[in-house]
Amino acid sequence: MDMRPCSVAGMFYPAEPRHLEQLLEAFFQKKAPRIDARGIVAPHAGYIYSGETGARAFSTIPPDFDGTFVVIGPSHRGYMTCASAVPWETPLGIVDVDTRFIEALDIRIDEISHRNEHSIEVQAPIIKYRFPRARIAPIMMGDQDYTAAINLAEHLLRAIKETGRNVRVVASSDFSHYVPDEVARRQDLYVIDALKNLDVREFYRRLLETGATVCGYGPIATMCITCQRLGAERGELLQYTTSGDVTGDFNQVVGYAAIAVV
Repeated sequence: MDMRPCSVAGMFYPAEPRHLEQLLEAFFQKKAPRIDARGIVAPHAGYIYSGETGARAFSTIPPDFDGTFVVIGPSHRGYMTCASAVPWETPLGIVDVDTRFIEALDIRIDEISHRNEHSIEVQAPIIKYRFPRARIAPIMMGDQDYTAAINLAEHLLRAIKETGRNVRVVASSDFSHYVPDEVARRQDLYVIDALKNLDVREFYRRLLETGATVCGYGPIATMCITCQRLGAERGELLQYTTSGDVTGDFNQVVGYAAIAVV
């Protein structure tokens, strides 16, 4: 059977299953917010830096969720927008792909482009651990401008309507990269504030104004547009951290946010 193998296990997260389970168990120990999110923003850095923040985002979805996670990650290597239609390997077992949903999306399938991209892979073990009966629809986003976000959202909405799937949308993104901690916090929180009312145009405007290096801004926009069309009304920042909180080096940090859209 064709399968998308792990490419960053042992680097971004533990490759040994028991170690990975123990780490994820620790991340999910915090009391879950009383939110049933339609969509979330979760980081995709190494778990040691951003895993707790990612778990905070996923904890807004009931653990018995057994529908489809549409996981949208940015392409860090310049590939075009494409989906994956094969199961995804994790150290905790296989995460099945919702092939019917992928077919309904009507976007290009390119397994080779997905092979070494970590932005979606980092979410897969969390989903396998927390939502063992759920499936995924992995989408790597190349062009991330406003028009591309609207276009991808339209594809998602048509697929949701056609398949009748119970869907949650995950936007995989880190925030500011390699700037002083105070700069990251100021820029990122200003940009995130535009999502309180799901104002995607203002989100893009603030990105341009600040120059904030948010790697997955297209997935975030696509998720917000899709969820708003499905009835969501607001975005809620649950947690913001930087790599400096772990390393103690606040001169060059990466920002991470857990956001729920409800």
